[in-house]
Amino acid sequence: MKLIDMTVSDYLNDLASVSPAPGGGSAAALCGAQGAGLAAMVASFTIGRKKYAEFEENAIAVRDAELVLTEKLKAQIDKDTEAFNLVAAAFKLPKATDEEKAERSRAIQAGTLVSTEVPFETMVLALEALKTAEKLLSGFNDGAASDLGVAAFNLLTCVRGAWLNVGINIGSLKDKEVAESFRTRGQEILREAEEIAARIAGHTDKIIFG
Repeated sequence: MKLIDMTVSDYLNDLASVSPAPGGGSAAALCGAQGAGLAAMVASFTIGRKKYAEFEENAIAVRDAELVLTEKLKAQIDKDTEAFNLVAAAFKLPKATDEEKAERSRAIQAGTLVSTEVPFETMVLALEALKTAEKLLSGFNDGAASDLGVAAFNLLTCVRGAWLNVGINIGSLKDKEVAESFRTRGQEILREAEEIAARIAGHTDKIIFG
């Protein structure tokens, strides 16, 4: 059964078990899906309200974009675990001969690359969801300010968590040029995500706390 099809309770029990997967990468993707979903909810609570009529067109665009991103981030939950399983399977390959050792090494590198690409993709998606959520700051239903703040924090946690999973894998990549590319781009995404989340949090805090 796919992780995304489990009940919340079963998923959390699986996460807390001694099994190494699902792990942090899948958990990070779930945070991202929650964040995008919450941003869509805030937009939905803005749509159709007379008080926020001037912001309706923007809210509709944000809602629709965030719903697409929610689905993409949901898919990352299982993709991350599947990537880990590729590496785990590669390490179990035989290594009695030079040919077997070479094939095992190739499989490990291929699996490690996928295990780097998947959380990096999660970072990209979560950043896009943050950028989209920030568009609501031009005007949204203030009654959902706390939800927008939580959306931003979930998305930032997603970016940070996925970045940790990128980082732990790039050290095992033999292609150092590829590894450095992931490192550079990942740091840029993290920095931008932190800035956007801080702006959203500052805005929602002002609404809530004055």
